[in-house]
Amino acid sequence: MKDTRTLRSWLAVGVSATALTAIAMPAMAQTAGANVIEELVVTAQKKEEALQDVPIAVSAFDQNALEKSKIDGGPNLVLAVPNVNFSKGNFTGYNFQIRGIGSKLVAGSGDAGTGIHLNNAPLIANNLFETEFYDVERVEVLRGPQGTLYGRNATGGVVNLLTAKPKDIFEGNLRAEYGNYNTMKARGMINIPLGETLAARFAGSYLKRDGFGENLVTGNDADDRDLYGVRATIAFNPSDRFRAWAMWDHFEEDDNRSRIGKQFCTKDNGPANVGGLGYSTAAGGLIGQIQRGLFSQGCSATSLYDPSALGTVNSQATLGGLFGALGGFQTGDAYAGKMQTPNIRDIESTFDPIYKSKTDIYEFNAAFDVTENLTLNWLSAYTFYKLYTRQDYNRYTPSTSFNTTPNPVNAFAAVPNYAAIYASLFPGGRINDPQNGAFNRFTTSDISSAYTEQWSHEIRLQSNFDGPFNYNIGGIFSRYQATGDYYVMFNTGTGYYQINNLLTTGNANCAGAAPCVAIDPNADPNRSGHNYYDSYGPYDLTSYAAFGEFYWQMSDNFKWTLGLRYTVDSKEVENHSVVLGTPGLGIGGPLPGAPAILKTKFKEPTGRFGFDWKPDLGFTDETLVYAFYSRGYKAGGLNTPPSPGIGVVPVPATFEPEFINSYEIGTKNTLLNGTMQLNLTGFYYDYKGYQVSKIVNRASTNENIDAEVMGAEFESIWQPIEGLRLNAAIGYLDTKIKNATSIDTFNRTQGNAGLTVVKSSAASNCVVSTAAAATALAISNGQVPGFTPNPFNLLGVCTLASAAGAGTNINGTGAIAAGTNAFGGLVSEGVTVDLDGNSLPNAPHWTISLGAQYTWTVGDWDATLRGDYYKQTKTYARIYNSTADRIKAWDNVNLTLTVENRDLGVELAGFVKNATNEKAITDFYLTDDSSGLFRNVFYTEPRTYGVSVTKRW
Repeated sequence: MKDTRTLRSWLAVGVSATALTAIAMPAMAQTAGANVIEELVVTAQKKEEALQDVPIAVSAFDQNALEKSKIDGGPNLVLAVPNVNFSKGNFTGYNFQIRGIGSKLVAGSGDAGTGIHLNNAPLIANNLFETEFYDVERVEVLRGPQGTLYGRNATGGVVNLLTAKPKDIFEGNLRAEYGNYNTMKARGMINIPLGETLAARFAGSYLKRDGFGENLVTGNDADDRDLYGVRATIAFNPSDRFRAWAMWDHFEEDDNRSRIGKQFCTKDNGPANVGGLGYSTAAGGLIGQIQRGLFSQGCSATSLYDPSALGTVNSQATLGGLFGALGGFQTGDAYAGKMQTPNIRDIESTFDPIYKSKTDIYEFNAAFDVTENLTLNWLSAYTFYKLYTRQDYNRYTPSTSFNTTPNPVNAFAAVPNYAAIYASLFPGGRINDPQNGAFNRFTTSDISSAYTEQWSHEIRLQSNFDGPFNYNIGGIFSRYQATGDYYVMFNTGTGYYQINNLLTTGNANCAGAAPCVAIDPNADPNRSGHNYYDSYGPYDLTSYAAFGEFYWQMSDNFKWTLGLRYTVDSKEVENHSVVLGTPGLGIGGPLPGAPAILKTKFKEPTGRFGFDWKPDLGFTDETLVYAFYSRGYKAGGLNTPPSPGIGVVPVPATFEPEFINSYEIGTKNTLLNGTMQLNLTGFYYDYKGYQVSKIVNRASTNENIDAEVMGAEFESIWQPIEGLRLNAAIGYLDTKIKNATSIDTFNRTQGNAGLTVVKSSAASNCVVSTAAAATALAISNGQVPGFTPNPFNLLGVCTLASAAGAGTNINGTGAIAAGTNAFGGLVSEGVTVDLDGNSLPNAPHWTISLGAQYTWTVGDWDATLRGDYYKQTKTYARIYNSTADRIKAWDNVNLTLTVENRDLGVELAGFVKNATNEKAITDFYLTDDSSGLFRNVFYTEPRTYGVSVTKRW
């Protein structure tokens, strides 16, 4: 009841504001004429309608509006649309979030919560993050579940990019732009009529610039751009009853774009003692040094804005660091005393980042008027998408080098002549790693790649009867296949396996069957090696649906709408376990007892029901009031298979779907003789099964939680006098997690002094009682009869001797569930956190977008000065809402000055984007235990400015 009253209140405020606006300015309304707002036609309901007549919360921008506001690409839409949030992701994707709903899960079989469409065709893999808008007819952003007409997984909403189509006139344009960072842009279009029934349109865009930062190791630019896009469209209209077009769209990028930003870490040196017991002083303190590292989690959970967050990971708490200790390569922390440069855009990388992307999209659309009142539409699309990215894993260099002779405390100390073997394999302490090169220091890198194909076919029958009943019905079939790898390569692992191979086979770099741990000889890994981490699982999606919307025009100004959809999603993933360090070569098979192909299937109905009403209020020119219930659905999926034999908790094979029950009311108003538009929306979501990821056993595991979302949106355009245009888009959002708990891998003990985090043999973290940890340390110290000092004894603390009930969560009182390790201690994942009332990630309470432009005439030239201001309030990157998760509020200012001579077809422009040079964090990704729990951080772009020249004909 409270939520319903709140929504009613928002609508009442909106109607009151509309009335007051109309009453306050009667004189100005009488003089309106040249300043009437131009009508914008959209296809939000897959038919052409005026924006103000569409009973959906939708923001739309034509090419001119995009250029004036400097909305160059998908990430910039956040600056103009209420309740939208955007950030890059850690791997090959991004998160476009509408009203708190997007994609915070990591899974090859996972889906985005916002549907991305090109000319109404769905695109699963796409370049919305990389590419720039050019030669577009419109960009439409639909807010709220759109599961009826736009299909699967549009629970947050839809972004629909509509490209310009060929016309029956000759026209063209060419723009050249130059800016700071040596930015060079070019874009153009030419439209050619080819007789009375055929026309062609060709368009292209090119961008090249220097990097926003510097690689302090190579001295080269970091995060530069070199990309282009081209598009060709052919339209064929042989009769009044048949219309068709075919399009090819190509995008390509090859540069040093940084896939992820700077790495943030407040170093965790490990506790000074464990339960009052100190570390071993044997071997000159070398044993104690390793012991303390095994009680560190790598990075501490501190604020991103604390100066210490620009520190470096404690390498002893990482898997690569553990191999460094086992092989005797590294003494202590490889990054001891190291702080990163405060310039957030600079990196320290052994090599420059590599970013290569290529996409080809083919679309065909045909419309046939079966009768005067029935139109049959066919839309087919094929997408080929390829992405390869490679960069330094940590993006800072060690402060120490490898040992030229092995640290005497190592796993091979009992091997005769180990020092001589070490010296022969690693002269001068240099490990020759085929993937990372030959270095005498700790070196890591990662590769994230994707190769996808998608086919989709949609057929719709749309009526336009004179009577009260109409419909829009159809069906869609989609097939999506994706192959990709995520590699993490570290030279200490390769070195360790080279030693192991030499001792077991006599060949350090063997590449054959067991007992050899295959060393991949290729600089670019090809899945043959077991000396690196490779997450590989080809994915196949088959989806089909039947859908329809039915309309009853009950009276001239009142219409009912009923939308129904039934979707079937079938998902398959090849089950390949991670094979790091296992004997043999090639990709791994399934875990014991698991099938070779993981399969799951979801069948769900969705739809919407509501009305739109056009009352004659007297104080407005036109008013639309609408109210709808909608049900949204996003399919579940298959979790990434974990590394075998590690950790204390089994990973669920699947994660469940998301469901949204949405209640929305809104009003769209045109006032003051067409010089003002004022739109308001209020909404409430009952959100079931929100999908969110965390890393468990070096694999992404997705869990489901419930939440509720409510909010309101205000959008307005006002042209009070000729030449002056004001606009505002304001969003309010309140999200709350309901009745959920989860373990925070960044803070497993939640400050409970009776609990201690300790590393496993795979560098994962587990939690034991501090008393049990002290007992294990005493054994490791050699203080228990029968044991000699050995730091590696601690690696058995997380290894279960009895797995019954193992890993059951610790409750808030600190009690630990059953699960016994070899030391007789109890083992758990950690303390569960009560999430009730927490905000959803990346869901700021307020987003505010304000714009103003004024156009005046100087001789034959029209000059337009425009300013845009955007602000979003603080938010959190994760569901735990801790200090470590907080992202500060940020704002943005864009300015443009344009002068245009329409007779000459010439336009000159100057611009500044992010005029205040705001260094805003948009999100971060928390890595896993074995990497040390660092955070990869994502930023807005720095201040850019430049000038452009455009010629139209």
